[in-house]
Amino acid sequence: MALGNLAQRLLVAVVAVPLLLLLLHYHRPEPTWAVIFIASLLAMSEFFGMTLPEGDRRAALVMGGVSVFLFYWLDPLALGSIAQDVHIPKPFLALSAEGGSLVIAVAVLLPGLYYLFKFRDIPSVAGRFAATVTGIVYCGFLATYLSKLKLIDPNHHGDTVLIVLIIAWVADTGGYFAGRFLGKSKLYEAVSPKKTWAGAYGGIAGSVLGVVILKLFFATWLTWVDVFALAIPGGILGQLGDLAESLIKRSVGVKDSGSLLPGHGGILDRIDAVLFIAPYVYGYLAVRGVGPFGYF
Repeated sequence: MALGNLAQRLLVAVVAVPLLLLLLHYHRPEPTWAVIFIASLLAMSEFFGMTLPEGDRRAALVMGGVSVFLFYWLDPLALGSIAQDVHIPKPFLALSAEGGSLVIAVAVLLPGLYYLFKFRDIPSVAGRFAATVTGIVYCGFLATYLSKLKLIDPNHHGDTVLIVLIIAWVADTGGYFAGRFLGKSKLYEAVSPKKTWAGAYGGIAGSVLGVVILKLFFATWLTWVDVFALAIPGGILGQLGDLAESLIKRSVGVKDSGSLLPGHGGILDRIDAVLFIAPYVYGYLAVRGVGPFGYF
């Protein structure tokens, strides 16, 4: 008998969540980066599958992989995490001081050069170029903020990453049940016909509840101000991220970005909210002075 959508989602969660928690709890950041790097490549592959002709997809994925690799490893915090174990050449250390701006240049220059010499159908170049850069930034750079959150984790137990995942996934659960049982008024029917205002409010409530539980039992270094400053804007951003991906899928005429995860669609379908939440959480915690930024 085929499993229903909800049962499939629960089965994936039962298998994936314990493995993810074990990975995040490991004190070193490199395994977390490796898994997120692979996830970003899969998400980029799905995005390019929706937006690029087949002849450009492999090259776009390679350029994306190079850019995303540099986006993490040119971060001084990432280099600092391995400095005691690996000799890092001084020129590479010097590059890392301007790593962020340099990587943005790489993410534009590589596709620019590729399409200059492999343009094929000239009238379509602008759209293909834009889709390639967008895929690198959207699926690659934004996902990498999850890896960077592990670098600023005060206890090295993955709490900072869990904040993002809990905001996204508990909000998804809260929104699902609130929308199913209470939802009547549509939230944004033109983009996502099934989403309702009740689901949106249920999602925000789920985000707050999830971060409250995380603070009480694990991330005790969070203040109550942090809980609400992270959960409410994060919950809103996550739902906007979900809608943004729905808009992309609707524009290209597909239901799911992929079929890798039973009951969830593709990787991009599963992390679309995370992509909008992770940069915000990283920026908030940096301003608050978490970990290497200074106050905790």
